[in-house]
Amino acid sequence: MLWFGFGAHFKLLSRSPFDIWVVVASPLIFATLAHFLFAGNGGPQMLVAALASGVMGIWSSTTASGAGALQTQRRLGVLELLVAAPAPFWSVLLPISFAISGIGVYSLAVGLVYVRVLFGVPIVIHSWPAFVVAVPATIVAVGSLGFVFASGLVRFRSAFMLGNLFEWPVWMVCGLLIPVSVLPGWLRPVSWFLAPTWGMAALRGATLGTGHPWADVGMCAVLAAGYFVIGTAFLRFFLDAARAKATLALTA
Repeated sequence: MLWFGFGAHFKLLSRSPFDIWVVVASPLIFATLAHFLFAGNGGPQMLVAALASGVMGIWSSTTASGAGALQTQRRLGVLELLVAAPAPFWSVLLPISFAISGIGVYSLAVGLVYVRVLFGVPIVIHSWPAFVVAVPATIVAVGSLGFVFASGLVRFRSAFMLGNLFEWPVWMVCGLLIPVSVLPGWLRPVSWFLAPTWGMAALRGATLGTGHPWADVGMCAVLAAGYFVIGTAFLRFFLDAARAKATLALTA
Protein backbone atom coordinates (compact mmCIF):
# COMPACT_ATOMS: atom_id res chain seq x y z
CA MET A 1 0.00 0.00 0.00
CA LEU A 2 2.82 2.40 0.82
CA TRP A 3 4.60 1.80 -2.49
CA PHE A 4 1.43 1.89 -4.58
CA GLY A 5 0.14 4.97 -2.79
CA PHE A 6 3.43 6.81 -3.25
CA GLY A 7 3.61 5.97 -6.96
CA ALA A 8 -0.01 6.87 -7.68
CA HIS A 9 0.07 10.20 -5.84
CA PHE A 10 3.51 11.12 -7.21
CA LYS A 11 2.16 10.71 -10.75
CA LEU A 12 -0.99 12.69 -9.95
CA LEU A 13 0.95 15.55 -8.34
CA SER A 14 3.44 15.60 -11.22
CA ARG A 15 0.51 16.33 -13.54
CA SER A 16 -0.93 19.10 -11.37
CA PRO A 17 -0.13 22.60 -12.73
CA PHE A 18 -0.46 24.13 -9.25
CA ASP A 19 1.85 21.64 -7.52
CA ILE A 20 4.48 21.84 -10.25
CA TRP A 21 4.31 25.64 -10.15
CA VAL A 22 4.95 25.60 -6.37
CA VAL A 23 8.04 23.39 -6.60
CA VAL A 24 9.47 25.07 -9.72
CA ALA A 25 8.80 28.73 -8.88
CA SER A 26 10.36 28.61 -5.40
CA PRO A 27 13.96 27.86 -6.46
CA LEU A 28 13.76 30.34 -9.35
CA ILE A 29 12.66 33.17 -7.05
CA PHE A 30 15.00 32.50 -4.14
CA ALA A 31 18.05 31.63 -6.24
CA THR A 32 17.58 34.94 -8.08
CA LEU A 33 17.35 36.82 -4.78
CA ALA A 34 20.50 35.05 -3.57
CA HIS A 35 22.30 36.09 -6.76
CA PHE A 36 21.61 39.75 -6.09
CA LEU A 37 22.42 39.40 -2.38
CA PHE A 38 25.85 38.03 -3.28
CA ALA A 39 26.24 40.73 -5.97
CA GLY A 40 26.76 38.08 -8.66
CA ASN A 41 29.89 36.80 -6.89
CA GLY A 42 28.46 34.01 -4.82
CA GLY A 43 30.41 30.97 -6.00
CA PRO A 44 29.85 28.15 -3.49
CA GLN A 45 27.36 30.37 -1.63
CA MET A 46 25.17 30.47 -4.72
CA LEU A 47 25.27 26.68 -4.96
CA VAL A 48 24.23 26.37 -1.31
CA ALA A 49 21.51 28.96 -1.93
CA ALA A 50 20.21 26.85 -4.82
CA LEU A 51 20.09 23.80 -2.54
CA ALA A 52 18.36 25.83 0.18
CA SER A 53 15.76 27.02 -2.31
CA GLY A 54 15.21 23.39 -3.29
CA VAL A 55 14.61 22.35 0.33
CA MET A 56 12.27 25.32 0.66
CA GLY A 57 10.39 24.02 -2.36
CA ILE A 58 10.11 20.58 -0.73
CA TRP A 59 8.66 22.10 2.43
CA SER A 60 6.34 24.44 0.50
CA SER A 61 4.98 21.47 -1.39
CA THR A 62 4.54 19.52 1.85
CA THR A 63 2.55 22.27 3.58
CA ALA A 64 0.46 23.66 0.73
CA SER A 65 -0.17 20.47 -1.22
CA GLY A 66 -0.46 18.27 1.87
CA ALA A 67 -3.23 20.36 3.34
CA GLY A 68 -4.80 20.71 -0.10
CA ALA A 69 -4.84 16.92 -0.54
CA LEU A 70 -7.01 16.49 2.54
CA GLN A 71 -9.25 19.32 1.40
CA THR A 72 -9.64 17.63 -1.98
CA GLN A 73 -10.62 14.33 -0.37
CA ARG A 74 -13.21 16.17 1.68
CA ARG A 75 -14.57 17.94 -1.40
CA LEU A 76 -14.84 14.69 -3.34
CA GLY A 77 -16.53 12.97 -0.41
CA VAL A 78 -13.99 10.14 -0.10
CA LEU A 79 -12.30 11.07 3.18
CA GLU A 80 -14.96 9.29 5.25
CA LEU A 81 -14.62 6.20 3.04
CA LEU A 82 -10.84 6.12 3.44
CA VAL A 83 -11.12 6.45 7.20
CA ALA A 84 -13.73 3.68 7.35
CA ALA A 85 -11.76 1.30 5.07
CA PRO A 86 -10.21 -1.86 6.62
CA ALA A 87 -6.69 -0.61 5.94
CA PRO A 88 -5.34 1.67 8.70
CA PHE A 89 -5.65 5.30 7.70
CA TRP A 90 -1.98 6.02 8.41
CA SER A 91 -1.06 3.66 5.54
CA VAL A 92 -3.21 5.86 3.26
CA LEU A 93 -1.99 9.21 4.56
CA LEU A 94 1.73 8.45 4.87
CA PRO A 95 2.38 7.72 1.16
CA ILE A 96 0.49 10.90 0.26
CA SER A 97 2.87 12.86 2.49
CA PHE A 98 5.90 11.10 0.96
CA ALA A 99 4.67 11.75 -2.58
CA ILE A 100 4.01 15.41 -1.85
CA SER A 101 7.49 15.95 -0.44
CA GLY A 102 8.91 13.71 -3.19
CA ILE A 103 7.91 16.05 -6.00
CA GLY A 104 10.13 18.58 -4.24
CA VAL A 105 13.03 16.80 -5.96
CA TYR A 106 12.02 18.92 -8.96
CA SER A 107 12.92 21.98 -6.85
CA LEU A 108 16.44 20.71 -6.25
CA ALA A 109 16.93 19.88 -9.92
CA VAL A 110 15.50 23.19 -11.14
CA GLY A 111 17.56 25.20 -8.64
CA LEU A 112 20.84 23.54 -9.65
CA VAL A 113 20.15 23.81 -13.38
CA TYR A 114 19.03 27.42 -12.98
CA VAL A 115 22.18 28.68 -11.23
CA ARG A 116 24.38 26.67 -13.61
CA VAL A 117 22.80 27.85 -16.87
CA LEU A 118 21.85 31.44 -16.01
CA PHE A 119 24.55 32.43 -13.51
CA GLY A 120 27.35 30.10 -14.58
CA VAL A 121 27.85 28.58 -11.13
CA PRO A 122 29.77 25.28 -11.45
CA ILE A 123 28.02 22.29 -9.88
CA VAL A 124 30.82 20.85 -7.77
CA ILE A 125 29.80 18.24 -5.21
CA HIS A 126 32.48 17.23 -2.71
CA SER A 127 30.92 13.86 -1.82
CA TRP A 128 28.48 12.45 -4.34
CA PRO A 129 27.62 9.35 -2.24
CA ALA A 130 26.64 11.53 0.72
CA PHE A 131 24.72 13.90 -1.56
CA VAL A 132 22.82 11.07 -3.30
CA VAL A 133 21.82 9.59 0.07
CA ALA A 134 21.01 13.00 1.59
CA VAL A 135 18.38 13.83 -1.05
CA PRO A 136 16.00 10.89 -0.34
CA ALA A 137 16.76 11.13 3.39
CA THR A 138 15.65 14.77 3.35
CA ILE A 139 12.52 13.94 1.36
CA VAL A 140 11.54 11.08 3.70
CA ALA A 141 12.19 13.17 6.83
CA VAL A 142 10.25 16.18 5.54
CA GLY A 143 7.45 13.89 4.33
CA SER A 144 7.27 12.32 7.80
CA LEU A 145 7.02 15.79 9.34
CA GLY A 146 4.25 16.56 6.86
CA PHE A 147 2.54 13.38 8.06
CA VAL A 148 2.51 14.80 11.60
CA PHE A 149 0.88 18.03 10.39
CA ALA A 150 -1.59 16.14 8.19
CA SER A 151 -2.61 13.99 11.16
CA GLY A 152 -3.80 17.11 12.95
CA LEU A 153 -5.38 18.67 9.87
CA VAL A 154 -7.76 15.71 9.54
CA ARG A 155 -9.69 17.25 12.43
CA PHE A 156 -10.31 20.64 10.78
CA ARG A 157 -12.30 21.52 7.68
CA SER A 158 -10.09 24.59 7.07
CA ALA A 159 -7.05 22.34 6.61
CA PHE A 160 -5.66 24.21 3.59
CA MET A 161 -5.43 27.55 5.42
CA LEU A 162 -3.92 25.94 8.50
CA GLY A 163 -1.28 24.16 6.43
CA ASN A 164 -0.05 27.39 4.87
CA LEU A 165 0.57 28.90 8.31
CA PHE A 166 3.60 26.65 8.84
CA GLU A 167 5.44 27.46 5.62
CA TRP A 168 7.40 30.61 6.44
CA PRO A 169 8.01 29.95 10.18
CA VAL A 170 9.75 26.64 9.39
CA TRP A 171 11.84 28.32 6.68
CA MET A 172 13.06 30.83 9.25
CA VAL A 173 13.66 28.45 12.16
CA CYS A 174 15.46 25.83 10.04
CA GLY A 175 17.98 28.32 8.67
CA LEU A 176 16.85 28.15 5.05
CA LEU A 177 16.42 31.91 4.78
CA ILE A 178 18.83 33.08 7.47
CA PRO A 179 21.56 31.21 9.41
CA VAL A 180 20.40 29.44 12.55
CA SER A 181 23.24 31.18 14.41
CA VAL A 182 21.50 34.58 14.15
CA LEU A 183 18.28 33.30 15.71
CA PRO A 184 17.53 34.08 19.37
CA GLY A 185 19.15 31.60 21.72
CA TRP A 186 15.82 30.26 22.98
CA LEU A 187 14.67 29.54 19.42
CA ARG A 188 17.68 27.59 18.17
CA PRO A 189 16.83 24.31 19.96
CA VAL A 190 13.51 24.31 18.10
CA SER A 191 15.40 23.89 14.82
CA TRP A 192 16.97 20.67 16.13
CA PHE A 193 13.58 18.96 16.06
CA LEU A 194 12.70 19.99 12.50
CA ALA A 195 13.74 17.77 9.59
CA PRO A 196 14.61 20.55 7.07
CA THR A 197 17.40 21.71 9.41
CA TRP A 198 19.25 18.40 9.19
CA GLY A 199 18.37 17.76 5.57
CA MET A 200 19.85 21.11 4.57
CA ALA A 201 22.91 20.48 6.76
CA ALA A 202 23.46 17.11 5.05
CA LEU A 203 23.16 18.59 1.57
CA ARG A 204 25.41 21.53 2.47
CA GLY A 205 28.04 19.28 4.04
CA ALA A 206 28.04 16.86 1.11
CA THR A 207 28.37 19.74 -1.34
CA LEU A 208 31.06 21.82 0.39
CA GLY A 209 32.86 19.06 2.26
CA THR A 210 32.13 20.66 5.62
CA GLY A 211 30.40 19.43 8.75
CA HIS A 212 29.28 15.82 9.14
CA PRO A 213 26.82 15.00 6.33
CA TRP A 214 26.49 11.31 7.24
CA ALA A 215 25.62 12.19 10.83
CA ASP A 216 23.07 14.68 9.52
CA VAL A 217 21.57 11.93 7.33
CA GLY A 218 21.35 9.77 10.43
CA MET A 219 19.48 12.55 12.26
CA CYS A 220 17.03 12.70 9.34
CA ALA A 221 16.38 8.97 9.79
CA VAL A 222 15.93 9.32 13.56
CA LEU A 223 13.54 12.25 13.16
CA ALA A 224 11.57 10.42 10.44
CA ALA A 225 11.05 7.46 12.80
CA GLY A 226 10.04 9.79 15.62
CA TYR A 227 7.64 11.70 13.36
CA PHE A 228 5.99 8.44 12.33
CA VAL A 229 5.34 7.45 15.95
CA ILE A 230 4.04 10.92 16.85
CA GLY A 231 1.96 11.20 13.69
CA THR A 232 0.34 7.80 14.23
CA ALA A 233 -0.61 8.76 17.80
CA PHE A 234 -1.92 12.16 16.67
CA LEU A 235 -3.89 10.56 13.86
CA ARG A 236 -5.66 8.18 16.22
CA PHE A 237 -6.54 11.04 18.58
CA PHE A 238 -7.73 13.47 15.90
CA LEU A 239 -9.73 10.82 14.05
CA ASP A 240 -11.58 10.03 17.27
CA ALA A 241 -12.20 13.77 17.74
CA ALA A 242 -13.36 14.16 14.13
CA ARG A 243 -15.81 11.28 14.54
CA ALA A 244 -17.14 12.77 17.78
CA LYS A 245 -17.58 16.23 16.21
CA ALA A 246 -18.66 14.91 12.79
CA THR A 247 -16.06 17.02 10.95
CA LEU A 248 -14.74 14.47 8.45
CA ALA A 249 -17.24 15.65 5.83
CA LEU A 250 -16.92 19.05 4.17
CA THR A 251 -20.27 20.16 5.60
CA ALA A 252 -22.11 19.13 8.71
